[in-house]
Amino acid sequence: MPSLIRLLVILAVLGGIGYGAMWALANLVEPQPREMTVTVPLDKPSR
Repeated sequence: MPSLIRLLVILAVLGGIGYGAMWALANLVEPQPREMTVTVPLDKPSR
């Protein structure tokens, strides 16, 4: 039983680290706006 508790604690710690990393990326990193150019192909007339 102690090995099960140890496994659950390790999984909880890893999950907390992952959740903290996602929170930090979502709230602390500001995206840099930049100009974007998209080439749109012309439609050929169908006959």
